[in-house]
Amino acid sequence: MADIFRDSICGQIVRVLFKGRLLYADEQHDFQVPVFERKAFAKIIDGDTSDDTERGSEASETKIAVVGWYSDDDPDNPQNWSTQKKVFVSSLITVLTFSVYVGSSIVTPANTIIMEMYGVSTQAVSLSLSMYVLGYGIGPLFFSPISEMPRTGRNLPYMTSFFLFLIVTIPAATTNSFPGFIVCRFLQGLMGAPVLATGGASATDLYGFHKVPYAMAAWSSGAFAGPALGPVMAAFAVSNSSWRWPMYELLIAGVFSFIVLSLCLPETSADIILLRRARRLRRLTKSSSLRSESEIKQGGVHILRTMGVYLTTPFRVTLLDPSVAFINVYTALNYSIIYSYFESFPHVYLNVYGFSIDSMGIIFTSLLIACAIGAGIFVAIQFLIYEPYTIKNGIGVPEHRLVPGIYASAIAPVGILIFGWTAKAHIHWIVPTIGIVIFQSAVFIIGSIIFIYLALTYPRYSASLFAANSEFTFSPSLI
Repeated sequence: MADIFRDSICGQIVRVLFKGRLLYADEQHDFQVPVFERKAFAKIIDGDTSDDTERGSEASETKIAVVGWYSDDDPDNPQNWSTQKKVFVSSLITVLTFSVYVGSSIVTPANTIIMEMYGVSTQAVSLSLSMYVLGYGIGPLFFSPISEMPRTGRNLPYMTSFFLFLIVTIPAATTNSFPGFIVCRFLQGLMGAPVLATGGASATDLYGFHKVPYAMAAWSSGAFAGPALGPVMAAFAVSNSSWRWPMYELLIAGVFSFIVLSLCLPETSADIILLRRARRLRRLTKSSSLRSESEIKQGGVHILRTMGVYLTTPFRVTLLDPSVAFINVYTALNYSIIYSYFESFPHVYLNVYGFSIDSMGIIFTSLLIACAIGAGIFVAIQFLIYEPYTIKNGIGVPEHRLVPGIYASAIAPVGILIFGWTAKAHIHWIVPTIGIVIFQSAVFIIGSIIFIYLALTYPRYSASLFAANSEFTFSPSLI
């Protein structure tokens, strides 16, 4: 546990404030600096860290010692972490994902009360959902590509944006202005966005490819469970108190998650782990020729130019690769239907079937059942078909991974038709609910397969691709 705390945000702060605490192996007195491979680079490399002993540019033919892993089983390499540690870190990222996703739907049981309090229409109150979703559709385009920059890594965008998410939740819970509430909802989605796209990239940091699908399934479960549990969490509080309690619940859950993550979520990006190692070794050896591979690649490149490259990557790949563009549009269609539930469920189960608000909230647990079914089928496919195939034949062509999605995409419309055609007073309420389960299960499988395909097609820019997918996915929810 000591290394987990050391590599967390709080641990890094402790290292800065209290020198000589939470040391790495290469900071111990008996550490012997290994001999790294030296390479000659034709371009100029500028000193770009505050602890460089020698500042300025180095000669174009200077040989640079490339700082890498100390051995194939280097314990600092996330790929070499124990299974227990990987599962623990994956669980934390899933909790963070859930904490943000649950905020999208948690306010929907209070829509009727908000309409009466502020005298607004049904269309106006629906903005409390759509503006939140728009925010976390736009946010990944800015935050997630930054997580691919070696100078920032995953944790800084995660925790900074999540902290701002909690700050914005306070006025969202206390404001007496409906326009102010809607603005806060948009900002909540915007600030909570990074994990929605970067969580999948963190999974690729931790696992070899034949195990990544299982981590993706766990992360996707958090994403699907959030909107499903939001109305359940809020329904009973709304029926017995006020519309503000959903925001209080979101704030309480978020603060708890933030504290745990600040103490226990280690950095998973290999680039920034090696960059920090290179900085430590430069301090130890007083040699500015020790550099990580990411420093060498970005040497002499201005930080704004680097940010420009990473921030435009989602757009460039989407525009230049028709397969990615189609996937994004198709995913957007499916998720638009999912978020239409939060408008259609009250009409069907309150007006048609006469449910109470808290009873209707329980209907959303059908989405959890669907998530469990979809995850079970997806994991079974990976375990029985793709993992043995990968071990025997290698990864193979990316399109090979999309085959199960073809069958799932044919099943999804069946569920929608069942829900639409059977949501009538003379037909038992369980029948349209079964339609929802069928559709949601199929969409879970489709979404998980798409994440695997994107990570396999563009492994270096997986967070950017997930960001582009999020933008296309969630923006249509405004319709």
